[in-house]
Amino acid sequence: MRLILTALLLAAALPASAQIYKYTDANGKTVFTNQPPTHVDAKPVELPPTNTVGPQAPVTSPADSGSENQATRAYAILALSNLPDDEALRENNGTFSVNVVVQPALAPEHQLQLVLDGQPYGAPTSSTSIGLQNIDRGDHTLAVQVLQGSRVIQASTPVGFTLQRISTHSPQRPKVQPRTGG
Repeated sequence: MRLILTALLLAAALPASAQIYKYTDANGKTVFTNQPPTHVDAKPVELPPTNTVGPQAPVTSPADSGSENQATRAYAILALSNLPDDEALRENNGTFSVNVVVQPALAPEHQLQLVLDGQPYGAPTSSTSIGLQNIDRGDHTLAVQVLQGSRVIQASTPVGFTLQRISTHSPQRPKVQPRTGG
């Protein structure tokens, strides 16, 4: 069975104009080949047409219909990583980093802007590793936008996450001792 499956997979990879033949060898095994042997009765195999996918046009908004260059193209992948999916992010000081996955690579004239809870966070940057500082504990949403100047070219899907920080009333929090005069 493996031989047949392998032969069929190989046959599917051949150009559409190649003919495949099938016959049974002296040991009773089914053989597929592109050159029929002269000493056996090889039958042509009818193959369905192969699936093909043409080149994909970049996704653009109607506003971008003017010039089709790197500056106005959409990115195939724009997403945040380094955030937990099903559990809370525990950072007691509220400081952590996220990574931006962008493909193809970010164009030189583009910058990335984090959007925390619907508001721009920090300055636009071309770095794909972006730090956040002193974020309040609780539920948040985070997204990233691609900017060209002040114009938003593309935005990622917002990702929800929960940030856990130590409470000021937590017994694990170190006690601050007041200084005594001296």
